[in-house]
Amino acid sequence: MGSGFSSFLVMCSPSSSLAESPETGLGDLPESVVGSVLVHLSPQEICRFAGLNRAFRGASSADFVWESKLPENYGSRVWLHKGTGKPCVLVSFNGLSITGIDDRRYWSRISTDESRFGSVAYLQQTWWFEVDGEVEFPLPVGTYNLYFRLQLGRPGKQFGRRVCNLDHIHGWDIKPVRFQLSTSDGQQAISECYLTTPGTWNLYHAGTFVVEDSRSPTKVKFSMMQIDCTHTKGGLCVDSVLICPK
Repeated sequence: MGSGFSSFLVMCSPSSSLAESPETGLGDLPESVVGSVLVHLSPQEICRFAGLNRAFRGASSADFVWESKLPENYGSRVWLHKGTGKPCVLVSFNGLSITGIDDRRYWSRISTDESRFGSVAYLQQTWWFEVDGEVEFPLPVGTYNLYFRLQLGRPGKQFGRRVCNLDHIHGWDIKPVRFQLSTSDGQQAISECYLTTPGTWNLYHAGTFVVEDSRSPTKVKFSMMQIDCTHTKGGLCVDSVLICPK
């Protein structure tokens, strides 16, 4: 990192008197300019500078700032949690491993504005339901929750109004879905629950984990499954996985 760039960071530091002075005009910088600076920083530094002023806070939520922090093909979005200033990570279903996703007899991809990614995976029917994924990201020290965003029912629109087709919903009231997560430092969590409230998007809690060392990326593996093959299940939309500060 060049000396000029380092000097700019020192000037912008929240502890700098220049950052606090109204005469410096840092709050008037375009977010695109601020973003071009933040893209070179670590997630911990981005979180720190996001509290400087409105321009830095807005730029810290730009997708291009975080793209280099995530592995390719994640289909992810990152933004800062308003309450804690720490990053939230949202992983699209395209970044997950879904058993049978390419078999159109069971699964289909549906375009919808109800997803931040513009599409969701819809399960019509299956005997074996399993979704797996992992994220490796340099999260700041703290406690984080992991959720699956799911909906019973197929989203759509009719005459410009939101509708949800509930015709294919079945099997989720017979046995619960099992959610699991594990981290690279040995933490594990398991939970089970029935999927409920058709026609409504819900966040199903898979577990909680703690980051104690932010110097290296944290790898989190997660899954949800209902593999009791005595009955079929269907009518479920899978949108994404959310990791956010507790």
